[in-house]
Amino acid sequence: MHRSWPKHRLPRRRLFVVTTAAALLASTTVATPTVAGPATAGPRVDTAVEWYDVTAATIATGTRPQVTSSRAWAISWVAAARALRHAPGVRAGDYQDAALASAVHTGLSALVPENAAALDAALATTLARIPAGAARDRGVAAGEREATTLLAERADDGLDPASVNPPFPTPAPQPGIWQPTPPTFTPGQQAGNRYATPFLLDRADRYRPGPPPAVGSARYRADLTEVRVYGAADSTARTQAQTDTATFWLGSSLVLYTGVLRAALAQSREPAARRAGLVAVFHVALVDTQIATSDAKYAYLRWRPVTAIQAGDDPAWTPLHTTPAHPDYPSGHNTYSGAAEQVLTALVGPRARQPFTIGSPSQSGATRTYDRWRPLTDENVDARVWSGIHTRSADLAGVELGRDVAAHALRNAHRLLG
Repeated sequence: MHRSWPKHRLPRRRLFVVTTAAALLASTTVATPTVAGPATAGPRVDTAVEWYDVTAATIATGTRPQVTSSRAWAISWVAAARALRHAPGVRAGDYQDAALASAVHTGLSALVPENAAALDAALATTLARIPAGAARDRGVAAGEREATTLLAERADDGLDPASVNPPFPTPAPQPGIWQPTPPTFTPGQQAGNRYATPFLLDRADRYRPGPPPAVGSARYRADLTEVRVYGAADSTARTQAQTDTATFWLGSSLVLYTGVLRAALAQSREPAARRAGLVAVFHVALVDTQIATSDAKYAYLRWRPVTAIQAGDDPAWTPLHTTPAHPDYPSGHNTYSGAAEQVLTALVGPRARQPFTIGSPSQSGATRTYDRWRPLTDENVDARVWSGIHTRSADLAGVELGRDVAAHALRNAHRLLG
């Protein structure tokens, strides 16, 4: 049995649980219905989950950058949460179903226009089961109004694909400074995120972490030794279980966490407005986190492990997985997992109501089952080291940055939802 490398584990500090967002969602009210409507036959369709799945299917098409897709989630579901704040003197359930569907439909139709036909069909399906009348009409109007307003507010926010990935000049080679990595040597990607307009952060560097360990320091050497031993393509120290963890978490964080957030939404017993608010705040926090991540990455320009190890005494060293085309510090996968954990812990609690199972786009057929949010973060930290593409210092700094940005979003969510 191989001895595991010492792990600088995340501190078991209390997560920020009491938040403005939680209080705001808890105080959201729906007017008492004053207009009765006919009872619908059969079990009631969960419109929030229905449109969550519509959103996921819509976002899955095309090749947009992850942050651009996160923006589409955020705009569509913030609009839905706004539209659901009140049911204006009509049958509440019908109004809410119509408003949520209309808001998400309007937002996605504008942001992913190539899917307009599928979105129109989904909206028709939802509206067909809602009795005709004032509740449905006012819900549709409210959803359209909120989405249209928010789309205008977010116009030219710098999160379109061209703005996210502008040409980035490669810096002059020197120890510690990022260089394009093998095998493709692709220029730096996502450098434009740092200039985008956040939803709630006042500036991209608000929570920028301190600098990475100095080149040559004891922590720097320990980080590289761990990656060299456990992250090599031909590592004899890495176990099959560790390889599986690295492969499972290799894919897009947005895709990986789509199933996680869906489980939280589907299991929620909260009213519709609070459930829409959960999805909205989650994606707002993740957009801002990706902006803050780009700021830190391109401020420090820390070279990747493959560059550092090959520049040292092992020029033939190769990582288990191909290194992404942007700097090491902090890890973007871990800023995402830290932010996701923070939002879910604050708005749902430290664990799901029931165990949930997710799959992975990078490990076909594999599934993993969880009942708490924290293990996903811990696995992300380990996975990037075992993939050979991040140092543990970059991973841990990423988790803390994600938590900080998400806590800020939670404290200030009233600016978007209230």
